[in-house]
Amino acid sequence: MSHLSPASLLVWAIITTLLGTFLFFHLWSFDRFKCLRWNRKSGAFKRIMTYSYLLTIPLIASYPIGLSAIKYYEGFVALPVYGIIPKPIELWRPLSRRFNLPLTLCLSVGWSLEMVTHLEELCFWLFLINAGSSQQSWFHSFYFKTWVVGSIVAVTYMPVITALTHSDPLKSEAYTFLAGSLGSLSLTLWFTPILLMFPSFLRNLRKEGVDTNTIVRLTKFSELNMIRIFFRFLFTVPLLILGIDGARPHHHINESMFWTDLLVMVAGFGCAISSAITLVIFFPRSVEGEIAARDERKRSRSGHTDAYDASLCESPNDFTRTKITRHSTHTFNYGTPVLNSKLLLISSPKTNVQAGMDDLSDQNHSSAVRVMCEPVRTGSIDKCWADEEQDALASLPPLRPNRKKGDDIELATIHQMTESNVAKLNIRTSNVNRMVHNFTSPIDLAYNGQQSGRTWLSFNKS
Repeated sequence: MSHLSPASLLVWAIITTLLGTFLFFHLWSFDRFKCLRWNRKSGAFKRIMTYSYLLTIPLIASYPIGLSAIKYYEGFVALPVYGIIPKPIELWRPLSRRFNLPLTLCLSVGWSLEMVTHLEELCFWLFLINAGSSQQSWFHSFYFKTWVVGSIVAVTYMPVITALTHSDPLKSEAYTFLAGSLGSLSLTLWFTPILLMFPSFLRNLRKEGVDTNTIVRLTKFSELNMIRIFFRFLFTVPLLILGIDGARPHHHINESMFWTDLLVMVAGFGCAISSAITLVIFFPRSVEGEIAARDERKRSRSGHTDAYDASLCESPNDFTRTKITRHSTHTFNYGTPVLNSKLLLISSPKTNVQAGMDDLSDQNHSSAVRVMCEPVRTGSIDKCWADEEQDALASLPPLRPNRKKGDDIELATIHQMTESNVAKLNIRTSNVNRMVHNFTSPIDLAYNGQQSGRTWLSFNKS
């Protein structure tokens, strides 16, 4: 605000800058910014939620960054009654005063988009907790319509209040903070019952046989949301105090530099940390998946070298190297070639190696020995022995006879379902909404639940 000290705005600007840095780092680690691409597969709803939230951070950050630059540019002034204070907006240069309204509008628009994000989470979790398995569509529910109406109201009333009061900059700032903090605080208070209902909701999911990985993700979401609600209170309550005091005729708190700076700094920390947690909830990273993808990239890079080694084995100009490499590096004392601990029923490699040795001249004998002792990469071994490996017999599960237990007969079973497949099978008979079983993040849930009822099952051999 225009009467705040430059130091308090600078602290808020530094925090929001760090938040923007964390945004780029997290999205790069998440999927290399693929989630920002405009494609039809993501759906209109997910695109709206993604871009509205990502626009929130730079719009809110522009307010403290711009005002801190203006405040340091304008400096301080000495007044007879108040002493040395930051220069009031009435004494600013015309260029600086022209930036006040655009910066306040950026804050109001960004704040309204943030309310859209939190209203979507509120309505969606109310839908999931209260809806059974029979109601599958989020887009046809009452909660979705509530979110649409509430989003239109939030995006409309915030900029309108800022524009209507722009003639008095101090009043415009006060009413902007008052309107935004009231909207965000009401959403935060409405979200607290969901946190209280979540433990019983998780217990019900366990009884219904929901997959363990889904339970873990929902538990993590609940814990992160509790932390985020705390910082949401730190963001909204201080600004609500400043807004109420600024709208009154007598400004007891806003005239104290200590209280105004303290409240603004606390609000800045609350805004940045709660927004960072929202980013983690919307785009949850899977460290296990990232490690697997990194290992896959390493294997793909090493695959080129393996392919080159395989081409050496198949080179017609180096027949001797082919023979010796294929057989001597896989031959033990008994002359039985082994590949991946599987015995291959082929001709004895001793004979082939001896035949290859007979073709060598005396002058190439030493080089042939080096070839025999040369280690061969595992990838090239697999490629050279690809044809022989196809002849290896696959391990079959043991056959189990039917057993008689009393008057009943227990039929033999060959396959056994995994725990994840049991959870998939329980979806058909569960009383929980289908979208819960496919939980990844609040903006992905709406599309995961619209999949068809087909269940693809795989079995473990026993």
